[in-house]
Amino acid sequence: MLGFYDYTVWLTYLSLISAGTGIIVCLNGSGHPFLGVFFLLICGLCDAFDGRVARTKKNRTQMEKNFGIQIDSLADMVAFGVLPACIGNAMIRVLPSLPEITRMRTQKMTEFPYYVICVMILIFYMLMALIRLAYFNVTEEERQTQETEGRKYYEGLPVTSSALIFPLILTMQYILPMDVTPAYFLMLIAVGCAFVSKIKVPKPGLRGILTMVAVGCLDFLLLVWRSGILR
Repeated sequence: MLGFYDYTVWLTYLSLISAGTGIIVCLNGSGHPFLGVFFLLICGLCDAFDGRVARTKKNRTQMEKNFGIQIDSLADMVAFGVLPACIGNAMIRVLPSLPEITRMRTQKMTEFPYYVICVMILIFYMLMALIRLAYFNVTEEERQTQETEGRKYYEGLPVTSSALIFPLILTMQYILPMDVTPAYFLMLIAVGCAFVSKIKVPKPGLRGILTMVAVGCLDFLLLVWRSGILR
């Protein structure tokens, strides 16, 4: 059988499974953007530790390492490139709201030409994520041939940051007295531009990773509680 299936790639596979499930949920029927966000958070959790888990195996062959690098980028494209776009598409059609809160409705986003503009934003975001991942792979491979130390800074915003940014926006749906769908699409543009920018982003250490995981878990619990799943 082609491929590798030991524990070093399990988290990456789980991230792809979670992303694929989230995409199907968002595109099924009227779409369920909040459930899609839950799967996006799971993807972020898997990505936070997949590299560290893989490095615990000391006798990995070069082929196993290269395979891990390739599937990590492919899974990231689906999880943090395609899934956030599908969540946005579901938000256009569902216009999420709480019945007990009066909200500014945004039905015009489903009409021409606004819907076409929204679709163009979704495609733009996915394209920027693709370019970001491909460029990172090329530059990282080149860097490793010239440097022995680990990377300290990322150039451009890592695509994995979407696992924190977009769930936080949907959490605001339960706080602000208006529909956050327009803000979500504006953030898609901003984040997509940040993917391919030349800004320097420090690479988080273990403490930084744990902090982001804690924020993600709090966001997850808040979404679950406010959406009424635990009631």
